[in-house]
Amino acid sequence: MKSTSLCRRCTSEDFLGVECAWPAPRCLGASRHGTSPAWRQRLLRAAFAAAVLATVWQFGHAGYIHAKAWLAQALIAQAWTRTLAGEERAKPWPWADTWPVARLRAPEQDVDLYVLAGADGRTIAFGPGHVWGTASPGEPGNTVLGAHRDTHFAFLERLEDGSELELQSANGEVLRYFVNHREVVDHTDLRPLRQPPHGRQLTLVTCWPFNAVRAGGPLRYVVTADAQATQI
Repeated sequence: MKSTSLCRRCTSEDFLGVECAWPAPRCLGASRHGTSPAWRQRLLRAAFAAAVLATVWQFGHAGYIHAKAWLAQALIAQAWTRTLAGEERAKPWPWADTWPVARLRAPEQDVDLYVLAGADGRTIAFGPGHVWGTASPGEPGNTVLGAHRDTHFAFLERLEDGSELELQSANGEVLRYFVNHREVVDHTDLRPLRQPPHGRQLTLVTCWPFNAVRAGGPLRYVVTADAQATQI
């Protein structure tokens, strides 16, 4: 009688739970009290199908984010061409509230990106963003750029001390920078925004760790590079 009571409770309370999807000890008795092996197989197949659908959805969602990020760069490239031709605040699409302000290259990593004005969440969904209040690209001071770790700034993980970066400003000037420092800081740490007393500095910031399952978090990965004395 005791085993019959346990099996009845399993089928009524745990029908949608993992307890009856797997051969847990208290559910094994169900096969001796009228639950057929065919029913258990159907339940296992349903659980497997649900897991597959969840996985496909996750990969599909991630693919959509990546596609949007890189398609936007193609539209921004057209706006950048207009910028170099003299157009001010050339919007990549009519309703955009941002515009390209620089072009960033990492030759060793085969990276070529267009930088947008502003670094809020809406802007960096489409490309790296220039942090307001820091030196404009190409100007003396510290130019700070931010982007997502899983799209445009994923390459930061591959940078090493001495890695080369190129930054083209809106007037066509191209400066070469070389990485000299990398560190992980708390998101409340304002040191990456500091302006140097002289020279040109480029600071790239993204979330850390790179392999985090969830976006955001309290830590930031910061790459600092100094400009070469002679421009190209």
